[in-house]
Amino acid sequence: MKIKVGTCGFPAAREKLFSEIDVIEIQQTFYHPPEIETLKKWREQAGERVEFTLKAWQLITHLPSSPTYKRIKGELKEKIPKISDKIGFFKNTKEVFRAYEKTLECCKALGARAIIFQSPSSFKPVDENIRNLREFFKKVFRPERVLFVWEPRGKWDKTVLKELCRDCKILIGGDPLGGGYLMGDVFYLRLHGIGGYRYKFTEEDFRNICKIIGNKNAYVMFNNMSMFEDAVSFKKFIKKGGKNG
Repeated sequence: MKIKVGTCGFPAAREKLFSEIDVIEIQQTFYHPPEIETLKKWREQAGERVEFTLKAWQLITHLPSSPTYKRIKGELKEKIPKISDKIGFFKNTKEVFRAYEKTLECCKALGARAIIFQSPSSFKPVDENIRNLREFFKKVFRPERVLFVWEPRGKWDKTVLKELCRDCKILIGGDPLGGGYLMGDVFYLRLHGIGGYRYKFTEEDFRNICKIIGNKNAYVMFNNMSMFEDAVSFKKFIKKGGKNG
């Protein structure tokens, strides 16, 4: 069993993060992808020990009505109203596949080991959405040794998720302490904080996390306000054998 511990974003100075945690999940690629040279610079600064994962661009997963679209910059911001019916929710359109190609460019620049496709709670388990998701993962090019993680928000039937996990060859990731799902050969936990982002994780939480992981290989990614401190504490916890309770 291998547990890799990280943060969702850069909650502290990059040099400090690179020296103390295992993985960083890049968030900027979801809102508006940075310049490729910037990502390459981060990769170089991180050194070989630190892994990157990244969130897929929101044009793949979210509709333009999402408030997150306010973070889109430049000329694209002006184009969004013209393509609003062709983006988000894994629609099988050239616009969505172009957004995926951009995500792939970012993945390559970072040397990332996982792409996280986070869908909003408005992405319901209806036939059209399930069909689009299946077709999307069937059609897209997959780099070698890169995990595809889908984090569905909202309520989904576990049987449907198991079928999608198997048929689409993806992992189901999420926050198991907050009602999220975990499925696949590797567990990808995104811990948002019990009851909210201000929550600080306790040793009891750490024990529960380890019980959930069991003998699986796992990424444990903290995404709360104290994510860096909690990630460092969890690393110390598992190092001293706390995973055995």
